[in-house]
Amino acid sequence: MHSLVDAAVFVPALPLGGFLVLLLAGRRLGDPWAGWLATGATTGGFAAAVVTYAALLSHGGDHRSFTQTLFTWLPVGGLRVNASLLIDPLSVTMALFVTGVGALIHLYSIGYMRGDPDFPKYFLYLNLFAFSMLALVLGDSLLVTFLGWEGVGTCSYLLISFWFERERPPAAGKKAFVTNRVGDFGFLLAMFLVFGSLGTLRYTEVFAHAGQLSRGTVTAITLLLFLGAVGKSAQIPLYIWLPDAMEGPTPVSALIHAATMVTAGVYLMARVSPLLSRAPDTTTTIAVIGVATALIAATIACAQDDIKKVLAYSTISQLGYMFLAVGAGAYAAAVFHMVTHAFFKALLFLGAGSVIHGLHDEQDMKRMGGLRRWMPVTAATFIVGWLAIAGVPPFAGFWSKDAILLNAYDKSPVLWALGLVTALLTAYYMSRQVHLVFFGRERWREADRHDAGGAGAEPHEAPWTMLVALVTLALLSVAGGALNLPFTPKLKVLEHWLHPVFGPTLREVSVGSGLEVGLALGSAAVALLGVALGLAAWRGRVERPALEPEVLRRAWYVDEAVSALVAGPGTEAAEVLADKVDAGTIDGAVNGLAALVRGAGTRLRRVQTGYVRNYALGVACGAVLLLAYAVVRAG
Repeated sequence: MHSLVDAAVFVPALPLGGFLVLLLAGRRLGDPWAGWLATGATTGGFAAAVVTYAALLSHGGDHRSFTQTLFTWLPVGGLRVNASLLIDPLSVTMALFVTGVGALIHLYSIGYMRGDPDFPKYFLYLNLFAFSMLALVLGDSLLVTFLGWEGVGTCSYLLISFWFERERPPAAGKKAFVTNRVGDFGFLLAMFLVFGSLGTLRYTEVFAHAGQLSRGTVTAITLLLFLGAVGKSAQIPLYIWLPDAMEGPTPVSALIHAATMVTAGVYLMARVSPLLSRAPDTTTTIAVIGVATALIAATIACAQDDIKKVLAYSTISQLGYMFLAVGAGAYAAAVFHMVTHAFFKALLFLGAGSVIHGLHDEQDMKRMGGLRRWMPVTAATFIVGWLAIAGVPPFAGFWSKDAILLNAYDKSPVLWALGLVTALLTAYYMSRQVHLVFFGRERWREADRHDAGGAGAEPHEAPWTMLVALVTLALLSVAGGALNLPFTPKLKVLEHWLHPVFGPTLREVSVGSGLEVGLALGSAAVALLGVALGLAAWRGRVERPALEPEVLRRAWYVDEAVSALVAGPGTEAAEVLADKVDAGTIDGAVNGLAALVRGAGTRLRRVQTGYVRNYALGVACGAVLLLAYAVVRAG
């Protein structure tokens, strides 16, 4: 156990150490050494996670959970919170892909951010982001998880707003920060309810005493936690922050959308599966919101022209798939898709970054085309990511998506049908993106060479630091499905690994083997149909108004409606609360009480003359009054 403990401590400690060194000496290290230091720290965290995994694997399934207390954090009355690590199959799985994919994104960033005047600060934030996410997934209590939860929220604000001298990034950062505070309110209320009901926030103790909670209390706790997950993982109605998060550097988009922040909500739901198993109303709600988010975001992605906006709405959609799995009780399938999604979505974002880098900051797909000849490695790896997210076998996305659809069918054929339509749309819009970017005529030649975006300049392939990350993620997007193949129980490696965590709460699938094979073949056929439709619809075409209606281009007008609500009635209500309620009523009451006390003190101060005879007279008068009172009482 000592090797397990020692290695586990280094998983979050190394990124934290990288952050502290960069905080003190980042400017002195400069470009590129600050980047190499940050990359080395995160890679070291990955190595420590691998050692932890190997040590945990050497123990039997029933003994793969261990808590290591580092120090006492909050000893307050009945609340005693330790800074402790919960080392079990779920937390180690999360730590492996957070540090592994995170290290590749760090490496990619060395080339992508080269020459930026704030190069060291960027990697400072990146290391802090990695530490915060690791604190979130390794924490042994809701409060330690919430510490990391707020840490990734703060880092997302800093990184989305990184180019703060521009107009749009600061607004996008504030939007992400404020939107997530709505979800965080639910998380806080859930913690208050848990502590008020059980007197503890530690996961092991909460789950051990969950039987003491009434069904209504469990439902309230899980719904409030789900509200937190809706904010962090961008589900309806709190998804509006995530498309705007594209304003940050592209590697930040990959980090937030693939390996860290947006997966936090899914992780939280998987972590509290013992509570969800006792709250069927909550799981149904999660499944419905998940599949609705997946479908709506997929429709929006079909009509976006910004290469990163397509991937942003795709992320929202894929997260909806994960919540559909959670709602169906398929927690292992949700984690499986979370892992494969980390591979292919990081690949797609980094591939998009390579395209943007090669086209000198151009992001409009309608101004690209024919790039496969100029950027062959980027094109090949992006195509791998396209086939993986489209669900084409044998790429990784097919296996994880199929596991979710199978469980969705077992819960409700309606949920399955909506998930299948989403899969068709996913294959379609990703095929549209690949064709517009890498095939067809070289439209970037037709753009004005002197415009602000720099379009028209000849594209170029990315530097080796970026290509290494792309090739590695492409290989993982191909082979990642091997983590949980459905053919025999022995091939379900990830499900078997996670069984000690989810075993008692997993929902058994009642679908027969013949129907299971039929559903899988149908899923593959739908993916291929979507690919065919996407390529056929956009072959030789750049504009298809019928396939890009204004309502989808403008994301169903949801963002505009929210902005109008906030800018109109929301602002007016805030002004009334500030001027009338806060300044007039609350401040008026406080200031009025202060004025009353001050006035009374001013008047009483006149009694203090400083003359002894006046005080003697006062004592004599008081004695006379007391004597008179005594005589009256005696009579």
